[in-house]
Amino acid sequence: MAMPQNSTGENGFCFAQTLDFSHPSPSPGEAGRTFTTPSGREPSGTPLSNGMASSGVPSPSDSCAEPLCSATLPEEGTQFGQGIKYVSAEGEELACGWGGFTPGCLQLFNTSKGVLFFLCVASFLQGMTVNGFINTVITSIERRFDLRSYQSGLIASSYDIAACVCLTFVSYFGGNGHKPRWLGWGVLVMGLGSLLFALPHFTTGRYEARSAAEVGVCGGNQSLPCAQAASSLSSYRFVFMLGQFLHGMGATPLYTLGVTYLDENVKTNYSPVYIAVFYTAAILGPAAGYLVGGMFLNIYTEIGREIDITPENTLWVGAWWIGFLGAGAASLLISIPILGYPQRLPGSQRYIVMRVSEAHQLKDGSHKKASDPDFGKTVKDLPRSVLLLLKNPTFIFLCLAGATEATLIAGMSTFGPKFLESQFSLSASEAATFFGYLVVPAGGGGTFLGGFLVNKFKLRCSGIIKLCLLCTVSSLLAIFIFFIHCPNMPMAGVTQMYEGSALPGGHLNLTAACNAECGCLQERYSPVCGSDDIMYYSPCHAGCREVAENLRNGKKVYHECSCIEKPLLHGPGDAEAGKCTSSCAKKPLLLFFMFVVILFTFLSSIPALTATLRCVSDRQRSFALGIQWIVVRTLGSIPGPIAFGSMIDKSCLLWQDQCGEQGSCYIYQNSAMSRYTLIAGLVYKVLGTTFFIVACLLYKPPPAESAPGSSDASENGNCDLQEHKPSLPAEEDI
Repeated sequence: MAMPQNSTGENGFCFAQTLDFSHPSPSPGEAGRTFTTPSGREPSGTPLSNGMASSGVPSPSDSCAEPLCSATLPEEGTQFGQGIKYVSAEGEELACGWGGFTPGCLQLFNTSKGVLFFLCVASFLQGMTVNGFINTVITSIERRFDLRSYQSGLIASSYDIAACVCLTFVSYFGGNGHKPRWLGWGVLVMGLGSLLFALPHFTTGRYEARSAAEVGVCGGNQSLPCAQAASSLSSYRFVFMLGQFLHGMGATPLYTLGVTYLDENVKTNYSPVYIAVFYTAAILGPAAGYLVGGMFLNIYTEIGREIDITPENTLWVGAWWIGFLGAGAASLLISIPILGYPQRLPGSQRYIVMRVSEAHQLKDGSHKKASDPDFGKTVKDLPRSVLLLLKNPTFIFLCLAGATEATLIAGMSTFGPKFLESQFSLSASEAATFFGYLVVPAGGGGTFLGGFLVNKFKLRCSGIIKLCLLCTVSSLLAIFIFFIHCPNMPMAGVTQMYEGSALPGGHLNLTAACNAECGCLQERYSPVCGSDDIMYYSPCHAGCREVAENLRNGKKVYHECSCIEKPLLHGPGDAEAGKCTSSCAKKPLLLFFMFVVILFTFLSSIPALTATLRCVSDRQRSFALGIQWIVVRTLGSIPGPIAFGSMIDKSCLLWQDQCGEQGSCYIYQNSAMSRYTLIAGLVYKVLGTTFFIVACLLYKPPPAESAPGSSDASENGNCDLQEHKPSLPAEEDI
């Protein structure tokens, strides 16, 4: 069949000459049918062998402006008053709709850009819910339902556990099935998970905050009950875990089948850009989740009820559940159009014909088995599919490189705000905002730029791996910035003695003559900054006896602090709630190089994904992505935060004391924190660099002459058919 070359748009052809589309086994009367556009006026909607419909419009520009699926098929012998029908050469439905309901207005969205839009919305909602709302509200859920940290950790990890359980099944059977239906049902399940996650708010009684009487000053009521009976509310953790499990199940098709569906329905050199846009939406989702979730947490959980405490109070529980209701409803809505898409888009067959295989060539030639049209349709082929991927060294080392990058990304996203909070003496909300300013442009921009570079330079598989290597080496060099650090702000009884002398390392002495009579509790940590620019553990530990009624700069002010001396007048000083502000001169440098590390880490993500898709055979793409996600999660995303957390905990100076039990860390030693972050970053970046080098060296591309429809299979990817050529050479008939 002669393939046209001079297309003017991605989703439609404009032909300036007569084209002959003939099928090897045509029906009677259709063999060798000639379509003349625009000079000839053939009947509207004549089906082409690649699944397109010729619209028969008067001018080339008009014909390209109309969607491919705006035509009917009169020769089918049926009047389509209610809908439009597309039939490919193989007889499969290509119209957008649900069952027999395929209205013409829906066909405007039956394009690759339409699919991209709905998948971007789905990935945005997934990122906003799982990586945004969950991380934002986890402390509120702990407080509301009396959960311990390890229990909330189980809730967070339920998502990854579900994904690992479902990945093999979904990617194998979904990859050979109707991808949009798998995607649509997945998004619907994800929406149900969000609604289930919000359910405990409506099935529990009202949240009763304990007395908001002012405590914490010297001489105040310092009693703190320790022997609290285990609350029955903690059983709701199983509901949260089930909600997260449904999130994991629903999101599994999104990043395996969604990526391959996009890749199959656009030109090879446009694919990285489409995938980059898709992943950029997934990265912007968590940023929106942090912002919107933070806004909801400023609303009291029992909406409409008068309360005398503020969000700064440790007893405050915000409206954590609103975001999940909204995201759940939106996911249910967005699943409907996704379920209506056909198994492949109209016109996508021409991209499949034009595609040049770049699959890694195995010495025994067993990679050719995957080209069999019947391969992978039954469970019997599953072991062979796994074996083929395991015998592909390029794929294996790309998976390992992805796991090392995922470890860094997971570790940095979990502990990046904590690093900034400690280094620059910020509050938790300020640190999260700073980190958001870093991640959105660096992560989102890097993701999109990676796909753009692959498309711009039309890189082939080995060139893409070299680009990944360049990005990894660049971020490896930038990570040496963690050699420098900001000094700790002085804190009485923790970093120095109350009288100003140095405190022996690892020893705390929070009691001094100035606060000995106050009866301060170590369980009540509420740092204040004295007028002497020294931090104190709490107003009580600073010897403060009064609280001002008016706020200063939005913060509480404490007076008559016996441990603080006024700079000029000898007498009790003042203290402000919160940490002292750091004036670290290295702050701009640290922030800039952290931006560079994040940028280059995300810059390699889409090229690495594209290389994975290219180095395996077409029929194994979805399954390969599923296996890669399992490797990335089990070796990267799940252990990453644990590895980073355990290293950072080694730099803790002051641990929380919960009635004799060690809780979370309050104060970190900045120098040690930078050193451990540097060690972890170097280890994983060196491993990633090594894996990319090995993947590049072991990659064996197919011989140039084996590429069908390509007369220029050069290394830089110029084998793709160029748009400016007037026509396709006759000898390239397939």
